Amino acid sequence: MGIAELTTLTVLVADSTKLSGWLTACCLACTLSHCGARGVRALSMYVDKMRAPLQLGWSPSLINRPGLVLFVGLFTLLLMLLEWTRPGLPSPLRPICDLRVLKHFIEEARDAQAAMLTCKEGCGLPEPVTVPQTKVDFSIWERKNALEQAQEVQSGLWLLNQAIGSLRASVTNTALQSHIDNSLINIFRIGKVLHSLNIQECNPPAGGVSGGEETWRVSSASELLQVHVNFLRGKLQLLLSNAPICH
Repeated sequence: MGIAELTTLTVLVADSTKLSGWLTACCLACTLSHCGARGVRALSMYVDKMRAPLQLGWSPSLINRPGLVLFVGLFTLLLMLLEWTRPGLPSPLRPICDLRVLKHFIEEARDAQAAMLTCKEGCGLPEPVTVPQTKVDFSIWERKNALEQAQEVQSGLWLLNQAIGSLRASVTNTALQSHIDNSLINIFRIGKVLHSLNIQECNPPAGGVSGGEETWRVSSASELLQVHVNFLRGKLQLLLSNAPICH
């Protein structure tokens, strides 16, 4: 902060009421940090006009001290918000290790499955879709390193997102649409949970995940939503419960 800005800040605080002075000080500090000296000079000019309205030919009843306090307070709040949201060094993402978060996703996946079972019309898949295998061979799983396990789960989530998205495009039942939308949102949220645990995101190849022993095809919506539940309860839960950052 330069000498001119310090002088302006001191004069305004000394000349104002206690509340107005405090708000003005905050406002000037925020203005300087976000807008620089030019912003401080512009604000001080405006405050000077507010303090001497008669020189501008305005009525004293239109501009008064409470009005100044209100303006400065609102402007301070705005600048504080700008300061908090301006680009800068990203704060480290807090690890999400509580498995109750996963339990919530599983419960909502089950809700979608239950809604599917009661759906009579407008709730079918247009064509078979590829989904991840949900059966876990623990002897094979434990021989895989953390990166291989993460890639398998991330690929499975990508397949589920594609398959459930295909189902969403064909479903006309309003109640089921809401559950499917929620499932897609939760897959996105699961990605954020994995990111918080430093589990590397795996981008599938341009042609998508090819069929193999880790995938299979389903032809009905009920099968797809059952796979969704089983995948969350199985491989995803194994990956999250053994995340190194949580131990």
